[in-house]
Amino acid sequence: MSLGFKVKTMAEYAAEGKAPEVLFYVGCAGSFDERAQKITKAFAKILNHCQIDFGILGTEEGCTGDPAKRAGNEFLFQMQAMNNIAVMNGYGIKHIVTTCPHCFNTLKNEYPSLGGNYDVVHHTQFLQNLINTGKLKVEGGAFKGKKITYHDSCYLGRANGEYLAPRAVLEILDAELVEMKRCKANGFCCGAGGAQMFKEAEKGNKEVNIERTEEALETGATIIASNCPFCMTMMSDGVKNKNQEGEVEVLDLAELVARAKDLI
Repeated sequence: MSLGFKVKTMAEYAAEGKAPEVLFYVGCAGSFDERAQKITKAFAKILNHCQIDFGILGTEEGCTGDPAKRAGNEFLFQMQAMNNIAVMNGYGIKHIVTTCPHCFNTLKNEYPSLGGNYDVVHHTQFLQNLINTGKLKVEGGAFKGKKITYHDSCYLGRANGEYLAPRAVLEILDAELVEMKRCKANGFCCGAGGAQMFKEAEKGNKEVNIERTEEALETGATIIASNCPFCMTMMSDGVKNKNQEGEVEVLDLAELVARAKDLI
């Protein structure tokens, strides 16, 4: 899937003696996971459409260290964090947007103590601001009459208290938002957080993502909206487990907006 435009790296900006308005921190999932790459491209297309001057680190970007820290390897986390901070401080980066709430939480709350002080926003917050300032206008015809349920990711919701921005973005799609029985501050994890994404499940009666997917399907929604690449994987696997692939889509908010704007 071609973007149709060039995304410049911070190194390319620096070579021109310039600096972009914002750094798009892509993250590991957005860079390497085939499904998450679609979210990356959708958000990049929105930024380009809104004429936002943005850059990426490209090969200079490393993992934020979130999985290592959650798994208990503080030493590895600090190594990864310090490498990223050295690179970003070298470019004088001040503003960062990311499509991953794990990256968002780590960059925003854990990098400052290591010397990385940045204004960090999640892409749902960035989208809400674009809408509020009139830079992004969406005609919701593509989703008119459809039911959408929204899954609160742990690291955007309960960890950082952001429940409004994603729902404000969904409001402009002209669809019916139907909440799950556990939502907002009482939301339920997809099962991937805390580095659980990278290990085998522990013994239990039911997989966490199956439990959460069942709650989503109970709403009768045909679209499950997500804001996190980990949640995307877990909810998509849950939908497959329930043999609902043909009836229910799992889409990131950036993909929903990009589709409404006919950008993808």
